[in-house]
Formats: sequence, C-alpha cells, structure tokens
Amino acid sequence: MEEASPDTAPSSFAYRLRRDASGVTDVLRSLWQRRLVRWGAIVLGAFLTACLLFWLIFARGLPDAATLLEYEPPLPTIVRDINGQPVHSYARERRVQLQYSDYPPLLIRAYLAAEDKTFFEHHGVDIPGFAGAVVDYASKLGSGQRARGGSTITQQVAKNLLIGDEYSPTRKVKEMILAYRMENVLSKQQILELYFNQIFLGRNAYGVQAAARAYFNKDVADLALHEMAYLSILPKGPANYRPESESGMARALDRRNWALGEMVKSGWITPAQRDAAAALPLGTVATHSSSFDARAGGYYMEEVRRRLIGLFGEKAEDGPNSVYAGGLWVRSPYDPVVQDSTASALRNGLLRFDAGRGWSGPVAKIKIDNGWERELAASYIDVDYAEWRVAVIISRTSSEAQIGFADGSTGTLPAAQAQMAYRKSGGPAFSAMKPGDLIVVARNGANWALRNIPEVSGGMVVEEVHSGRIRAMQGGFDARLSSYNRATQAMRQPGSTIKPFVYAAALDSGMTPASIIVDGPLCVYQGAGLGQKCFRNFSGGSAGPQTMRWGVEQSRNLMTVRAASQTGMEKVVRTIKGMGIGDYQPYLSFALGAGDTTVEKMVNAYAALANQGRQFPSKVMDYVQDRRGK
Repeated sequence: MEEASPDTAPSSFAYRLRRDASGVTDVLRSLWQRRLVRWGAIVLGAFLTACLLFWLIFARGLPDAATLLEYEPPLPTIVRDINGQPVHSYARERRVQLQYSDYPPLLIRAYLAAEDKTFFEHHGVDIPGFAGAVVDYASKLGSGQRARGGSTITQQVAKNLLIGDEYSPTRKVKEMILAYRMENVLSKQQILELYFNQIFLGRNAYGVQAAARAYFNKDVADLALHEMAYLSILPKGPANYRPESESGMARALDRRNWALGEMVKSGWITPAQRDAAAALPLGTVATHSSSFDARAGGYYMEEVRRRLIGLFGEKAEDGPNSVYAGGLWVRSPYDPVVQDSTASALRNGLLRFDAGRGWSGPVAKIKIDNGWERELAASYIDVDYAEWRVAVIISRTSSEAQIGFADGSTGTLPAAQAQMAYRKSGGPAFSAMKPGDLIVVARNGANWALRNIPEVSGGMVVEEVHSGRIRAMQGGFDARLSSYNRATQAMRQPGSTIKPFVYAAALDSGMTPASIIVDGPLCVYQGAGLGQKCFRNFSGGSAGPQTMRWGVEQSRNLMTVRAASQTGMEKVVRTIKGMGIGDYQPYLSFALGAGDTTVEKMVNAYAALANQGRQFPSKVMDYVQDRRGK
C-alpha cells in the first residue's frame, strides 16, 4: 500500500481552512444583504459607541463613592484649660458634627419638604425633577440666567463632597451617576447625616447644628418648628434670605411659610401647626455669641496654635490631624485666673514705666473714605484693659474731635482731654491727630479722654517648676494690638539674669557659697585689634574680697566675671547651653548676659533652680487627641 506523502497533509488542512473561512464569509455576506440584520448591526454599533462616549465624557475618572464611608468633615481644633473647660477654638469653618440620630425627626422632615420630598423613594435621582430642570435649562440657555437645580439631596452630597460646584450640564450628569452609586454604598440615613453635617447655610455655618447656633443660638434639639422651617430653606442660597436686610427678611418669611406649607402637603404637620408657626417672626439673633471668650489668653493661644501647626500642619492637605480641619482636642495647662493676674501685672508695670513720657502716637491708621465703620471692624484692632477702647478719628476741629467705635457708635474727644505731649514733636497730642488715626480712649463723664499704649513692651511667663507646665503667658500689652509674642519670639539679652548660672558652673567646679571672690577691677587683653577690655560694676565702685553668696545677692559684675574666669568660660557656656538658655561662645561678656535668649527659656532655666536642679521642658500642651479621642 502506498503511504501519503508527509507534505500533502498540511496543504490539505490549509485548503479546508480556506474553504471554511470562505463559507463563513459567504454566510455573513448573505446576512448583510438582509435589511433587518444590517439595521440591527448599525443600531448595535451606534449603541456601543454611545456607551463608550458617555463613559469617556461623564463616567471616566469619577471618584469612588465608597470613599464617603470614611469621609470626615473638617472640624475645628478645641483647646481646654487646666480645669478641662473649652476656652478657645481654631476654625475657618463653623461646624459641629452630629450623628443622624441627633437630628430631630421634624427637622429632617422640614429639609425633605424643602429639598427632596421623594428622598426615601428614589435611588439617588428624581427623574421628574430632573426632567423639569432640563426644560428650565433649555429655556434659559444663552440668557445668562442660572437654571433651577433639580438635584436630590444625594446629588447635592455628591456635588459638595466629590465633584465640586462647577456649573455645567456635564456636572449634573456626573452628579446623577455618583448619586446612583452612592445609593448602592450608603444607607439613606448615612447620606442624610453627611448632608446635615456638610451643607453651607450662611454666617460661616457649615452643617445644620452650626447654623442653629449661628441664627438662633440654640442646639438642633431645642429648635421650634418655625426655626426648623427657616433653616430648611437656606441650602438654596443663604444670601437670598439674610435677615439683616429688609428685603432679605421679607423673602425669608415668604420662603419659610412656603416650606411650612410643603410640610402640610406631605402630611408631616397639621394646618394648625403651620398657621401657628407662620404667625411667628423669624426670630434670628443679630450676632451669634460664641461659647469662647475671644479675649482669653491671646498670646498663650497663639503660641499653642503655632506649635500645633509645627506638629500637625495647618490645612487638611497637610494631614488628617491638621489644626483647622482635624478636629483636635488639646488639653493645656492654661489657667484663666493666673493668666488674668499675669496680664495685669505686666500691663501695670509697663504703664508705670511709661508714665510721664507723653503720647507715643496712634496705634494704627485706616482709610475712612469708604466708610470708617467697615474699615475699623475689619482691622480687628482692640484693647482689653480696664475700660479702654480703640477709636478712630473721624474729624477734628480746633476744640474737639469726633471719634467712632467698632460697634458703629460715636463720641467726642475734647482737646482738653488730649493735651499730653506728643513724643515726636513735643506739642500737644491733640494737634498731631488726623482723621483715620486709631487711638485709645477711656470714658470721662459724657466725653472721652486720650490714653496711651506704652511704647516699650515686654513678656512674662508663669511656669510650674515641678512639671514645666506653663500656666500663663503674656507677650505684650495686648495681642490684638500686636501679635508678636515677646515671651517666646523676641530674642533679647538676659543681662544679669544669667549670673546664677555662671555661679552654678562655679559650684559644679568646686567653689562654695562661702568661697572668697575679689570684687575688684578686672581687665582682659583681647588682642591687637580689640585691645584691652575692662569690666566694671553698675555702681562703678568695688568692695574687695567678698563671699560668693554676697556677690549673688548684690549682683556684682566684677565678682561674676572673676568667677567665670576662674571656672573657665568653656564650663560656663556648657552649663548655660545645658539649661536651654542658648549656645554661646566662651567669651567673658556672655557671663554678664551679652547673648540672646527668650523669656520662656529663662523662666524654664530658673524653674530648674527652684526644683533642686531637676529640669522639665516647658510646655503649653499636656496632650493632644484626635477627633476620636485617641
């Protein structure tokens, strides 16, 4: 029997493939000739192309809705004092985070009536509402007018937290996609909780609880029906319903009553409840009284803020525990009673030193062309001492000046009450005043009298010697006049306050309080360029051989320099550095306080002396907790 050639098998297989492929092509060609198949293929291709384009334009790059499960709104940092009482906050947005269960059911229904009646029925998108928004957008296209939103609460959360507030038709579609995805990830209650904690409602209030305090000075649990209805209309545009203006008040009342009517239509309140609430005035407070005293611990709290920023950052982009968004809880050793005493002691001392030296001039200047009230309020310059107040010179005649205050009130400053000498010219202070000058005055009968802020300032720190905790800090006359903290930022020569640490180095080197040190002339040759340096006592004289104890008590310069010379300046500056005062070169002049340091460093070093030589780092914070208390 003949066997087939091996070369014939592949060629036969290839022939069959070509024949089969040709058959498939013939079948497809035959099907394509049919109109129904051809149109079906075209429709399918168009559909797939449209899906691809829709994904490219709208869905590609959208954020993951699941990230909202871990979303944390920006919260202020709260500082507590030594007694555990909140005394200060660092915030750029007024916000209080609550859970869904903390919001009264009637308040929730007020927002649903005003914003999204079918919230618990739809899956993120209200189709009839969206269709109406599309029609409204088409009617206003090219007119420059903004079309109505038509967004559900879910869509508003998607806009505020995920995609931003860009006004465009593509944003609306993106909102819808994200809203649908959110409904698959979050429960309705979780979505409402995000909404109530995030929505901006005017007066720098973010969230319903913050708005309740800003407009009514109440918590959400204490709101009345008419107050709930007013808050529910604010998401559409808080500026439209500002109660400060007559037109805003009228619009607010009209819209509030509309919201009450919508609640009746939904069966959530009775007509009698609506009529009773609609008969009430708006009831908003003029200004929200903060739970914190803005005057409390100005320099101290600013120092806490600076150190927190150094540790955790300032903005949300800097990390989860940033000062202005992380919701930190700070426990500090700040003592309000000690702080008040510290501020009074420093101010009184500065005033005594400055007494009789004349007027140092205006504390600042503002432009009054566009309205002095707004300019003065925007300056944030104030003083918290006795009954003193900051005022602006509005106008001046030869006999009196009209002055204005931050609250909009005015008064009169007679020339006779501003006759102290002006330091720069020697003439009366009244003659040097000009419109726009900010001055400090105090009540004098029916009029006002000029007062002077000391030109020379200072710093003061009160520290627990056994722990290093700073109980009080005053870095100047008033933090609202100058935020520069002379207790922690100003590098100044310590002068004679450095002497105990020179003697501490001498004691470590074998000397005793009974050691005899000569209080006599001492000169040091500094080289050909500088020549000879001779030290002297403040009084100019000398007392001869004396004990170290006497030299410390009398603060004798010559004895201090001689003790440093005998001990060795290398040891002296090592001791000074070890106490945290400063890092100096081994020159004798540093033994008399020629170096630079701060009040805080010197106080901490003296605390170690009072604590038997044991030193603790100075601190303005005991501990810091995140928003969860960790």
